Amino acid sequence: MTASHLLVPVPIPDRVAELIGSCIPRRIVQAEFDAECAAREVRRFRGPRLGIEDQADREQALSELARANKVLAAHHPRLAVRPGSSW
Repeated sequence: MTASHLLVPVPIPDRVAELIGSCIPRRIVQAEFDAECAAREVRRFRGPRLGIEDQADREQALSELARANKVLAAHHPRLAVRPGSSW
């Protein structure tokens, strides 16, 4: 049994990433990209004192994340992206 905190991330060569990506449906790859962008945006807008515009931007990013996660979860439940996750 391996502990996940002991695993060392290893970079994947571009050609291998392309090969892996070619096996995944295009809409799933796009949804993953959209979810990562939305999660990054959600992390940008945190703190107790957000302005009205920042709150609206955060809500927009959360809705985009939810929309992308719906597509990802329909393909496989473990693909969903969380704002605080490293994936």
